[in-house]
Amino acid sequence: MTAKTANQIDAEAADWAARADRGGLSPGESRQFQHWLAGDARCPGAYARIRALALYTERAQALGADFDPGSFAPAQMPSRAPSRRRALRIGGAIAATALIGAGGAWQALRLRGRVSTGKGETKVVALQDGSVVTLNTDSGILVRYSETVREIELLHGEALFDVAKNKRRPFVVTAGRTNVRAIGTSFTVSRMEATPVQVLVREGVVEIFAPASGVTPLRISANTLAEVAQDREGTINANPVPVAQVHRQMAWQDGHLAFEGETLAQAAAKFARYSDTRIVIDDPALAREEIAGLFKATDPVGFAHTIAVSLNAHAHIREGEVHLAR
Repeated sequence: MTAKTANQIDAEAADWAARADRGGLSPGESRQFQHWLAGDARCPGAYARIRALALYTERAQALGADFDPGSFAPAQMPSRAPSRRRALRIGGAIAATALIGAGGAWQALRLRGRVSTGKGETKVVALQDGSVVTLNTDSGILVRYSETVREIELLHGEALFDVAKNKRRPFVVTAGRTNVRAIGTSFTVSRMEATPVQVLVREGVVEIFAPASGVTPLRISANTLAEVAQDREGTINANPVPVAQVHRQMAWQDGHLAFEGETLAQAAAKFARYSDTRIVIDDPALAREEIAGLFKATDPVGFAHTIAVSLNAHAHIREGEVHLAR
């Protein structure tokens, strides 16, 4: 039997990804897909690259070449886009280059496993069913897939979930006392110490519930931010947010932090998640100043120098710290 070429495997991976995007795989197709994955050691990696590249490309297009960091307005999509299958038929080397250029790493998981990121690191994880998880800095997940449910536990941090459609096999993210159930959608879940769990929906609809609280599950749709109290009551507060805010809150996928109206103190706290270099604000009045802009998440020194100029302040670098004062 003649071995397949890498290009053939990439083309087959693109076909499977396109089928999954059209509404999920039937039971028969799922069996064929599993047979294809097991048929060649290169198949799981090829499929992971294709799925990760497709989602990374969509995110880059969402920001667009004309994305204005000052207004954070979403870019207009082209009136005519290439077919999904054709777009996905990009070689594995190009996929790997695109992901490395994004400043992150990718890997593939089958049915279960644990994945984490360090400070300042992001990672794209392609799952067995075609779903993709993007982990933010200092985050961790535990994947538990069964025949009836696709379950992921967010252990800590923040992750973006791009879910492959499959009505027969729910996709559930657990974060502490909170469960988020989706069929086919795109949303982030954030689990930080001593704060409510946050769920931000970019596309589709998700259902939020806390099994132990007895609170009626709440469905929220695209461009909605929900906060869930991590106490016994499990109170859920959900509010619509502008599309521009959704883009700002997801700028971390591209290695950036976006601010509009946050205080300098809030920005410094956010940078602390991405770098061991601390931003110390020596002037309380300066700490209350509101800022706006798009900044590289792992460059607190560059951020401090830029903000110092805009706020008529001074930045002084010391070992492990950058101090801001007027």
